[in-house]
Amino acid sequence: MLRVHCTVDDLLRVTVADRPAPLVELGLAFEMLQRRDPHPVFRPWRQRVARTLPRPARPVLQLVSPLGAGPLFLDPPSPDLEEGMDQIFSTPAPQVGTELRRMCAIDRPLTPWVRQLADHDREAWQVLGTAVRAAHSSVIAEAWPRILAGFHAETAWRSRILAQQGLRAALTGLAPSTRWRGTTLEAEFPRDLDLTLSGRGIILRPSLFWADHLLVAPQPDGRLLLIYPALTPLPLRDTSPSGDPLTALVGSTRAQALRLLVQQHTTTDLARELAVSPAAASMQTKILREAGLIVSQRDGKAVWHWCTPLGLDLLAHGGTAARRDGAY
Repeated sequence: MLRVHCTVDDLLRVTVADRPAPLVELGLAFEMLQRRDPHPVFRPWRQRVARTLPRPARPVLQLVSPLGAGPLFLDPPSPDLEEGMDQIFSTPAPQVGTELRRMCAIDRPLTPWVRQLADHDREAWQVLGTAVRAAHSSVIAEAWPRILAGFHAETAWRSRILAQQGLRAALTGLAPSTRWRGTTLEAEFPRDLDLTLSGRGIILRPSLFWADHLLVAPQPDGRLLLIYPALTPLPLRDTSPSGDPLTALVGSTRAQALRLLVQQHTTTDLARELAVSPAAASMQTKILREAGLIVSQRDGKAVWHWCTPLGLDLLAHGGTAARRDGAY
């Protein structure tokens, strides 16, 4: 269980990151790559990346965990790759050692190369620099335009929730099972972790590569970086029509699903209409439901889904909706 104990000043200083950070997304991509859960959206992406990942990039796998953890020096939240690389290589040696010991205590093996990194061996750090650049080139660089579009769509959506429904709704909607107890934010987490903030605030940063529990990273300036899964992960973001802001916001598959659900559909019906598997259709409805855009109701073995007023409002204001069978 994660518990973030906030002061009033922290809650008054909640902000949303304005730009994605390539090295943050890279670390999360490598963490998601190592997961073994049968995620219907990320499983094909994992298989493709695992096949194409160049050998020089593979040392990064020794440093990041599928639990969503990595050494803090490896993913500085800089919006610029070169600036981020400079920050990695300027990390003080004591901090490097502390972070590597922390990762090995979680689930990373203490390999000879990791030992050499901790000892600040020059050749080991050259291998690290090559690995990070190769990983970025293979996983992030080509996808960067989609990452940018998805990030800005997500932060616009989160800001709308914050403006219309308030801070409580904006934060509890970041991930399932997130709740408030007084001024303490609680969420599911792989281990017990209590963080006490000091009034410097919280930064919300969505990730298009992460699809699990909230992630936290205390920053040098005292703020807390709170990373959460974006509504539309990268594998569901494709090139979208420029005249369709709804597709730009939630991705083409989910936009199509939302438009279909102005009329009631079962999960099986929706899978057939979207030409996806029932598991993938169920994942779409789960995310739409958690965002408050649809509701679901079980009837025997079938589960029926349809739009909420918020979902209809998004359709009405999100661009020209495709009409089908007399509906949107």
